[in-house]
Amino acid sequence: MPQFPVNPTRYDPYKNFKFRVMWDGAYVLGAASVTGLTRKTEVIKHRAGGDPSTQHLSPGTTSYDPVTIKSGVTQDRTFHLWMGKVWALGNQFGMEVSLKDFRKDVTLEVYNEAGQLAIAYTIYRCWPSEFQAQADLDANTGGILFQHLKLENEGFAIDTSVPELPEPSFVIPVGP
Repeated sequence: MPQFPVNPTRYDPYKNFKFRVMWDGAYVLGAASVTGLTRKTEVIKHRAGGDPSTQHLSPGTTSYDPVTIKSGVTQDRTFHLWMGKVWALGNQFGMEVSLKDFRKDVTLEVYNEAGQLAIAYTIYRCWPSEFQAQADLDANTGGILFQHLKLENEGFAIDTSVPELPEPSFVIPVGP
């Protein structure tokens, strides 16, 4: 069976540089990198007293690693605003967390080289546990100023409604 049923002549896996991140119905501006989606299940070892000297293994609790989004610093305050919902300095006593809306589902979209949506994941019940407003500043280097937001989450799932689309083909025009 081909790896790409709709595009059987494709052999190359999708690239890691065409993606978008979305929450609250809007795309995150300037998202430059996203850490991988990782799920881990604890291994429970057990044996009965009459068993041979080998252990049985069973699945235990499943956990999900945080996802970190790195973005170029702009005038967009999306990261600041979301982090402020988890804890905000100066709120009255007992009002540090916006319990109603500090968690959000986040969508991660991966595109093929032609810009077609290839895979989408929903990351559930995310909330920011760490926010770096900007990276170190250094007058002796040149580069982009980045910020990052670390999101705790309670799992992810692939969006099965995203189909594999036929990839476009075109004819290279003949030169003059």
